[in-house]
Amino acid sequence: MASHRRGGPAVRAASVVAAFTALVALALVATRPGPAVDDPVPPAPARAAAAFGAFLDSGPDGVARMAGLSRWLGGAELKVAHTYLPGGLWEDIEGPPGFLEPWAGWRREQAGRTLVLNVPMQERNEEDVPDEEVRALLRQGADGAFDGHFRTLAERLVALGVPDTVIVLGWEMNGTTYTHRCAPDPAAWKAYWNRIVAAMRAVPGQRFRFDFAPSRGRDAVPWTECYPGDDTVDILGMDSYDQPAGVTFTEQVSEPYGLQWHVDFAEAHGKPVSYPEWGLFRNGDNAEYMRHMLDWIGEHRPVYHTLTDYCPHGVWQCPANPRSARVYRTALYGGTGQPACVPPALGDWAAYGFGSRPCFPFDRWPGDR
Repeated sequence: MASHRRGGPAVRAASVVAAFTALVALALVATRPGPAVDDPVPPAPARAAAAFGAFLDSGPDGVARMAGLSRWLGGAELKVAHTYLPGGLWEDIEGPPGFLEPWAGWRREQAGRTLVLNVPMQERNEEDVPDEEVRALLRQGADGAFDGHFRTLAERLVALGVPDTVIVLGWEMNGTTYTHRCAPDPAAWKAYWNRIVAAMRAVPGQRFRFDFAPSRGRDAVPWTECYPGDDTVDILGMDSYDQPAGVTFTEQVSEPYGLQWHVDFAEAHGKPVSYPEWGLFRNGDNAEYMRHMLDWIGEHRPVYHTLTDYCPHGVWQCPANPRSARVYRTALYGGTGQPACVPPALGDWAAYGFGSRPCFPFDRWPGDR
């Protein structure tokens, strides 16, 4: 956003500029509630114009914290709320009473918002179930044994007024963490995914979008072997953290089944992309990763992206990552897709010299290049 200078004697304008520049840094420190701010604000990366939010907590605290994150980002409007259904028991996967209501309420408050819901495909989803049992469960699912649980979830979402929820079904299926993993039987996994989507789409009033979201890289199995087909996938997502240790962002892009593979595959299948989970990890407070990932998001315009905002991945709720926090905040401040401006509290006296309230982008301040 360009500054708006008008008229006024040159000497007065020069003195105002000098005073204004001196106070800007103090104002930023005073108004930023996040991590350390003594380091200079870095040059802003390409603006990520996609709808964005962050994972802040699975329960109602996640909804409540969105206002604080928005304030930290200069009033940026978070268009996306992201949560995960628990995967302990089938009754959890059906949407336990009281769990979905706060999220649905946030979504209904304003048009244009998106609720992203990660849905496990199996109960006991993080209990280290052996491959043999996973294989049997996948085959049962492919035969329709669990359809009713997903119909119940779909009916509850429709009844709560969120029939357009983005369903991140069976996320990171190419890994080893979850009982809903794909590697023990990719053919059965794909058939099971298709059964679930069919069951949920059969519920009257639904308008769900299904997001197929592997983790970046090959992991236990190439995620392309798990892709269930274009008819049942609406969005092609990817969870991408800054790992392994020592791996550069360029390598994250170029590795087999990495970021470039992802966008190329999505383009070949006519699907938009998303980044449901991303953030820092094995390389600590890596401002370069944060800068490059925001550039990547700005270039590829995903349907949405949601930073995982807790330690070690995040920035607002993780004081261990101050340099990355500054990059993230600078890029998304104000939510306009433009460089962030000086907080408006300084505008009254500055307007005297400039003829209007000035706006200095963070990435254009002296000494920031």
